[in-house]
Amino acid sequence: MIQTEKAIYERYITPTKKTRPHVIGVEIEMPVVSLHQKPVETDDVLQAAEAFRKQFGFLAIHQDDDGNVNFMEDPKTGDSLSFDCSYSNLELSFGKAVTLSEIENRFRDYYQYLQNQLTETGNTLTGMGINPAWDINYNSPVPNERYRMLYHYLHSYHEHEPEVDFRFHHSPAFGTFTSASQVQIDVDYPDLLDTVNIFGLLEPYKALLFANSYHPDYPEYTCSRNMLWEHSMQGYNPHNVGMFEISLHSVQELMDYIQSASMYCTMRDGKYINFTPIPVNQYFQMESITGEYFDGESYQPVVFSPMVEDLQYLRTFKFEDLTFRGTIEYRSACCQPIRDVMTVAAFHVGLLNQLPVLKKLLQEDTVIYTHGYHAAELQRMLSRRQLPAFLDQKACIHQLLCILELAETGLQRRGYGEEKLIAPLFTRAEQLTNPARVMLQGLEQGKDLMHFVQDYAILS
Repeated sequence: MIQTEKAIYERYITPTKKTRPHVIGVEIEMPVVSLHQKPVETDDVLQAAEAFRKQFGFLAIHQDDDGNVNFMEDPKTGDSLSFDCSYSNLELSFGKAVTLSEIENRFRDYYQYLQNQLTETGNTLTGMGINPAWDINYNSPVPNERYRMLYHYLHSYHEHEPEVDFRFHHSPAFGTFTSASQVQIDVDYPDLLDTVNIFGLLEPYKALLFANSYHPDYPEYTCSRNMLWEHSMQGYNPHNVGMFEISLHSVQELMDYIQSASMYCTMRDGKYINFTPIPVNQYFQMESITGEYFDGESYQPVVFSPMVEDLQYLRTFKFEDLTFRGTIEYRSACCQPIRDVMTVAAFHVGLLNQLPVLKKLLQEDTVIYTHGYHAAELQRMLSRRQLPAFLDQKACIHQLLCILELAETGLQRRGYGEEKLIAPLFTRAEQLTNPARVMLQGLEQGKDLMHFVQDYAILS
């Protein structure tokens, strides 16, 4: 039996105690869509990626099973181009940076080049949280160990339907067509609990600002992406997804929560093994576990014994996810329209520089937090097209503007001119809208979906 407390502390808590310069990491996933309303051809995307690699001097780091480069990196900046789950979901990740402006400048160069390449073959990148061609694209996993395992695991939900307290949706390939805008920011040990707790309270307001993922399985939601994750095998254990739903009072309580999340995969001899999810605090107490692996032709059963190194395969998808890098990854925001693509990172960076003031504002909030609902319930309510009847919309607008002014001040104090990056959010707050609402209202008024695909692709 393996003692997990020390391993969890060393992996997740110790990095937050290290003295280091505070840096920012940004990841932007973007759907690839055919302008001719047909499935995106993988060769078109790979051709654009290879041209990009040569243009910017990126090194080929990983190839898929067919020999195609699916991960490339700039050795100087640490920037990378990869594909999240499928070749119709392109991801640009940026190496550690001090300022958002340097990330924005490189993004603009990368994006414009990729767009030029893709439009030559009748395709486009766009800024949406769900690929609008999800129902016609091939939605096949990138052919490698990780994504083959994940695709297979997510499709196993039929075997587990009696075991969960929710209805599984019937789009297990959702990982191939959902796109996020994520930011990783260093967190120091003294601020760890406050950061997780306060940004948890902020999630309902974030839903109002950043929702950008409509899916017909959840027609009442403006942010269906979260529901697709939560009502899948990723949500088999609710502690692996969404919000914490509790206020954490100690580091020990945070560690206990991590131990309550579930493992569902590991590797042996270069092969991924997946299995029915097992909470960490049970997994490492077991003598043996039965899983399955792909032998090149089919899935085969295998029995293995847990090792402490398996902890690196604990993959949770919390809205605020503590990582082994000493960062918190903020992952609840959908990919935004490309012209507003830096708003997510700027919003978080600005508010983290105002954490004590933000804490007071949210703990004293009477706009949404005095109606008998906790933060997770409110986040779901404010992700709906129909806002709750108890919500005073004028008061809500005022509170959103107060939050944005805090973020703006936090960015101004950094002294890099980054405050311009959140300017679009003030308009959203004043109109109590977001990209999903704008699109859905436009569709109801007779505009074509491709109008929004192209509009949300514009780099202003």
